[in-house]
Amino acid sequence: MALPVATQMKYWGIATGVFLVLMWFLGDVILPFVLGGAIAYFLDPVADRFERMGFTRAISVTIITLFTLLIFVIMSLLVLPTLVQQAVNLFNIAPQLFNDLQNFLTERFPEIVDDESVLRKSLISVGDTIQSKGGQLLESLLSSAASLINVVVLLVIVPVVAFYLLYDWDHMVAKIDDLLPRDHAPVVRHLAREIDKTLAAFIRGMGTVCLVLGTYYAIALMLVGLQFGLVVGAIAGLITFIPYVGALVGGALAIGLALFQFWGDWLSIGLVAGIFALGQVLEGNVLTPKLVGGSVGLHPVWLIFALSVFGTLFGFVGMLVAVPVAAAIGVLTRFLVGRYKDSLLYRGLADRDGE
Repeated sequence: MALPVATQMKYWGIATGVFLVLMWFLGDVILPFVLGGAIAYFLDPVADRFERMGFTRAISVTIITLFTLLIFVIMSLLVLPTLVQQAVNLFNIAPQLFNDLQNFLTERFPEIVDDESVLRKSLISVGDTIQSKGGQLLESLLSSAASLINVVVLLVIVPVVAFYLLYDWDHMVAKIDDLLPRDHAPVVRHLAREIDKTLAAFIRGMGTVCLVLGTYYAIALMLVGLQFGLVVGAIAGLITFIPYVGALVGGALAIGLALFQFWGDWLSIGLVAGIFALGQVLEGNVLTPKLVGGSVGLHPVWLIFALSVFGTLFGFVGMLVAVPVAAAIGVLTRFLVGRYKDSLLYRGLADRDGE
């Protein structure tokens, strides 16, 4: 006999409360395990494909780990130093860019940007703020990443956790399935499959889209000679998972920088704009349909809200778990709405009598 609904809700409420408390107090501690779990989840289909090719799970995981570490080392040696240097230079040159914009406006609209105008003071203030706050942010990030503990966490613990979780992934899923309450196991399995389908389409699909577009933007912008092409491409690719925002932010930043760097060279400016236009065509017609598919049940507004709330409450770890939690809540909401529409509360007695 199943437990009363009120009792079940109490237990599930306690479990949710424990989860939130752990997130609140152990955010920094569980960060490597969250990252390792995310990596293992991302790579599990690859390991399954190797197994279908005849490799054992151990060999499959070893091949994936060695290949991933090789890519990470190459990126660390070739890309990351340039990316950090360009980001620092961009923040440092921001006041000069705003001064150039101020001079441009002064020449063409002298009545708007005189010495005491609000617009002029605002431009100067924005440039100084970006330089100071951006420099502080980069300095804090770099100093944090340079600490021995964080280096150990990122370079040792995360790969080890990811390796063991990836190796035991199927076994862990089977153990969790065995612990499900028998009365609700079919429903829980159904919801879990829906959540996995949503996450797989979004995280794996959009993660690949972000990587492909970020690489394309960075290489293309560097080829046309944009001074900060690598960092602009990285920013545009990183936020591509929010529809249109990545292209708008990256395009505005790239075209703005191109106007200052290539003023008068309209071909180069047009090439920069064309790069982002082509990127949007590729994303909308090739990458997203092929890698993500149709609707994954994560509305952009809901996703932004979840990222904002969890990021504010739980910091960086909260942002990492925001997408899985948002996907789970979305699936549960659709399930409850379906149950509600099948109930007498929605259909009413008249509908039942009509049957």
